[in-house]
Amino acid sequence: MPKLSHACQTLLISAGLAAASLAGAAPAKESPAVSADASTDPYAWLEDVTGERPLAWVREQNAKSEGELTTSPQFRQLESDIRGILDSDAKIPGVEKIGEYYYNFWKDKQHERGLWRRTTLAEYRKDKPQWETVIDLDALNKAENENWVWHGVDCLRPDYTRCLIALSRGGADADVTREFDLSTRSWVKDGFFRDEAKGALGWIDRDTVYVYTDFGAGSMTSSGYPRIVKEWKRGTPIGQARVVYEGKPDDMYIAALRDHTPGFERDFVSRTIAFYNDELYLRAGDKLAKIDAPNSANKSVHRDWLLLELREPYEAGGRTWPAGSLIATKFDDFMAGKREFTALFAPTERTSLSGYTWTKTHLVLNVLDDVKNRLSVLTPGAGEWKHSEFTGAPSFGTLVVAPVDPDESDAVWLTATDYLTPTTLSLAQIGTKPEVLKTMPVFFDASKNVIEQHFATSKDGTRVPYFMVRPKGLALDGTAPTLLYGYGGFEISLTPAYSGSVGKGWLEKGGVYAVANIRGGGEYGPRWHQAALKANRHKAYEDFAAVAQDLIARKVTSTPHLGIQGGSNGGLLTGNMLTQYPDLFGAVVVQVPLLDMKRYSHLLAGASWMAEYGDPDTADWDYIRSFSPYHLFDAKRTYPPVIFMTSTRDDRVHPGHARKMAAKMLEAGKDVRYYENIEGGHGGSANNAQAAHMSALAFTFLWNELSGK
Repeated sequence: MPKLSHACQTLLISAGLAAASLAGAAPAKESPAVSADASTDPYAWLEDVTGERPLAWVREQNAKSEGELTTSPQFRQLESDIRGILDSDAKIPGVEKIGEYYYNFWKDKQHERGLWRRTTLAEYRKDKPQWETVIDLDALNKAENENWVWHGVDCLRPDYTRCLIALSRGGADADVTREFDLSTRSWVKDGFFRDEAKGALGWIDRDTVYVYTDFGAGSMTSSGYPRIVKEWKRGTPIGQARVVYEGKPDDMYIAALRDHTPGFERDFVSRTIAFYNDELYLRAGDKLAKIDAPNSANKSVHRDWLLLELREPYEAGGRTWPAGSLIATKFDDFMAGKREFTALFAPTERTSLSGYTWTKTHLVLNVLDDVKNRLSVLTPGAGEWKHSEFTGAPSFGTLVVAPVDPDESDAVWLTATDYLTPTTLSLAQIGTKPEVLKTMPVFFDASKNVIEQHFATSKDGTRVPYFMVRPKGLALDGTAPTLLYGYGGFEISLTPAYSGSVGKGWLEKGGVYAVANIRGGGEYGPRWHQAALKANRHKAYEDFAAVAQDLIARKVTSTPHLGIQGGSNGGLLTGNMLTQYPDLFGAVVVQVPLLDMKRYSHLLAGASWMAEYGDPDTADWDYIRSFSPYHLFDAKRTYPPVIFMTSTRDDRVHPGHARKMAAKMLEAGKDVRYYENIEGGHGGSANNAQAAHMSALAFTFLWNELSGK
């Protein structure tokens, strides 16, 4: 099912945590290395990602932070506990059905970079399945003297013997693609190979692929992603690949794929102009036919059907479909000019579409109702589709549904989780009670905690939900160490999830954990996201401040005991909380952040986010400067203790943001710590050891500052 819209679905700024220890890695490819306004920015030199002087500064700051935070027995115990959680053999091994086998990528203490392995469904049902190793990434790294991080696999139907495997050096977004033979479990000699760059290969047939990558000067967009997609024949140089589509330099991402669904084989080209602004084309030979749906709509094709997930009102078939709706029509009819749709979902004030999943004969809808998942089943038919309940779905928690094999069955994987209940994985046939196959281990004692949902009132009167996990016997005296987490961007929803690290590093100590569902996210659909775009960005920050103030008003906590944490766009959030609301918080964690919003569009993938924030090189700067922490910093003000964390190998959000902000604050004598990991990409860590170190640093810093002990 083609679903390449919205920046190919994979380019969203993630809310991942930053990572840890310094280790050797290949240099990131950055753009440009030195600030255009270097004459006025005394910290511009820190934008040189791998320069000797900036890295010397990084190592000096890392040593100071390590010296403060890592020397106690408590830190070493916490790091060990979190590493044990991440390395646990009892974690749920998520699987993907490829042919007759069920494949899993697995990391643990013995396999830091990971194993790609497979088993049968009969084995997978067992408590301890027998796995067959297909690729040992640690062994590959040793043999090739590399630091590969797994980036995914695409195996060619219907025999699934040939696979395209993406590997990243150190966890960067840029990766290589290599061809692998599953029947011999070996790399294909002289097979398809794509050099390191942002982009991908995708199967057309056994001897033909789509390739979108860095072909040389002028072939990448201003965001640093592919501008050209080509068709490449086996045995020919990539330079002879035939151009299929060429986008414009200021587009965001160009890609293509073949839908291999038996009986419905089709080729599509996707032109992503910006976030939530894309075009999808049906390719027939050398001709491209545009799927003439709104650019803002999420467009997907499955068998007979075209589904449109609307982000703006859409007039078609004599009626107007509201934003947030999911509507369906026959694909061939639509391409022939007909515009008769069937409504599959319509939003309300409290509901939004979280997602949908096809099986062979059904469509499973996943709806958020005040940030709580509700599942239902639709069956296509003439006119209105048949609606029924999803049998056996839990009544609370985050629910995720994925097809087992949409070509062959109506079976789905059902994952259920919340903050205190270990995640379960069930196998469900539509219409029958799910069969629990796997349960996450209990990683911390949750018996003393309870989950609550509250609503704060933002500055403009908007009702803002947030979740809170607290001790059952919490004394409402304002002294509880409280960690508030947020993101608030790119229509990403924050829903309850079980985290052994949060449980061990925070809840088990008696801390309160809260998650704010602020505007900019997707908790209430497109309107919730659009309410905090560009000039309205301040509303996301007002929402977050309102949640913090509500926690204080309820006497759960108070400023000296209230800390905040966020990464990526969430790092921009916490950076703004630091600079705009410094009197509200006792400690701030800022991870893989955007902070210099004057420069962000010129650094790495930054240009791709102008639909979210605006263009600082235009009059937009008049409002962007109001949420640019780097420019809001005032050396005369008092700020709470802060730690900035990032990765040298982050080739999505430039590490210069965190470096420059930390350096500016340090020079002004503020209470600042800085930690940068050489590996890890935007997720921050390349293995479990680094992830554990990162988490332990953040939790130790927060507990030291907020516990009052």
